[in-house]
Amino acid sequence: MTASPLSKNTAVGVVGAGAMGRGIAQVAAAAGHPVLLQDAAAGQADKALGIIGQELDKRVARGRMTEADRQALLARITPVDSLAALAPAGLVIEAVVEDLAVKQQVFTTLEDACGADAILATNSSSLSPTAIARPLRHPERFLGMHFFNPAPVMKLVEIISGLATGDGVAAAAFATAAAWGKRPVYAAATPGFIVNRVARPFYAEAWRLLEEQAADAATVDAILKEAGGFPMGPFALMDLIGHDVNYAVTCSVFEAFFGEPRFRPSAAQRERVQGGYLGRKSGRGIYRYDADARPPAPHTAAPCPPPQRITVEGELGIAEALLPLFTAAGVTVARQPGAGVIRLEEGVLALTDGRPAVLRARGETAPLALFDLARDYEKTPRLALTGSGPEAARLLTAATGLFQAAGKAVSVIADSPGMVLMRVTAMLANEAAEAVQQGVATAAAVDAAMPDGLNYPEGPLGLADRVGPARLLTVLDNLAAWYGDGRHRASGLLRRAAAADTALLG
Repeated sequence: MTASPLSKNTAVGVVGAGAMGRGIAQVAAAAGHPVLLQDAAAGQADKALGIIGQELDKRVARGRMTEADRQALLARITPVDSLAALAPAGLVIEAVVEDLAVKQQVFTTLEDACGADAILATNSSSLSPTAIARPLRHPERFLGMHFFNPAPVMKLVEIISGLATGDGVAAAAFATAAAWGKRPVYAAATPGFIVNRVARPFYAEAWRLLEEQAADAATVDAILKEAGGFPMGPFALMDLIGHDVNYAVTCSVFEAFFGEPRFRPSAAQRERVQGGYLGRKSGRGIYRYDADARPPAPHTAAPCPPPQRITVEGELGIAEALLPLFTAAGVTVARQPGAGVIRLEEGVLALTDGRPAVLRARGETAPLALFDLARDYEKTPRLALTGSGPEAARLLTAATGLFQAAGKAVSVIADSPGMVLMRVTAMLANEAAEAVQQGVATAAAVDAAMPDGLNYPEGPLGLADRVGPARLLTVLDNLAAWYGDGRHRASGLLRRAAAADTALLG
């Protein structure tokens, strides 16, 4: 259903003047609406207006905004001291503490204060709009409008309908968010909606790798950032978010899905939360942030001589982009039919398929080493390698030299099933596919939400299509067989795409 956005003459109320609330207020005011900003704490709304002004000062200083526009935007925001003062608003967005009872009280008061046509919206990142709207007399005018922090910068807005939300209300909220320069997507009222659900494996698999001593945190972060193209590694990002916040969201989603193993929280993260190692805000999380702290360096292999000749047996799929780099580095590349591996004098080098090297090497007559996925093998500055046992040592040295000759830094990690980026990619794609299968959102909406909401370099379904659904299914099945705990159970949608050789996003 399509609808027109709210007129710019329509007042927008914002409840809660913290970081998210003042960000939403700034967005609405920038779009031309008069904004009424309220907070339960005395003086907080006025303080928020001052902070908005300071942020806009930076834009003026950088030439991204004129002083006249700054003054006009600030003039459109009026701090008010009560929910009753939001009566003129045609749209009210709540951004207060994530507590169901508190939110319900806010909206029962707003329902009495505001006009019958006013749209009431929660910015909740985890609570169901259906549950929040339960005490309302007219839940049909209530929905979720989930912005992402910082709201003036991040493009995504999840439009979440509760069971009673009117189609026209959701369509009007969608159109209004689009008119504000955002990229809205429709999402069903399920735990975590799109982004907070699909993103869980990015953190969960990183914790599992750390707990299993596959690699240290700095190396995991470097692989996911440099080979995966993510703007931050998971541990640096959790330090920025705050481990208390990230852990609470993980626990909330895990409990809401009745203990689904894909969302199981990490005991290592719980210990950090309990000990006050919350990240940047406490001065220490995974990393230190005191005045003398230095960022830890990822493990990077020392220079090794490259092989003079390699033989590529079969097709390497997404890793074919490496071959011109090897040739340009002076390595002779021969081709012959085979199972999609690279044969060196010292042994066989293969892209991980989810099995650890110790298992995959069974039955091989030559030493075996594995290399990890890269989002773009031509441009990636780093690749990960692994092997098992002393028999793979010479091969790992030669493989390290081969990738270094192609211009890549090499991180050699412990023998871990699925390695790092392949494992995380498979799990992100699997959760995205499961969200689509369960009707949380369309495939296009899910794939757009992750770059727009979290600055992912690419949607997980689009990347899955490039890597190959069948390859990712093999990775997941091998992980599931190795661990046997249901965590890596493949989505039926991914299985169907692999069986039919069709695209997840198509």
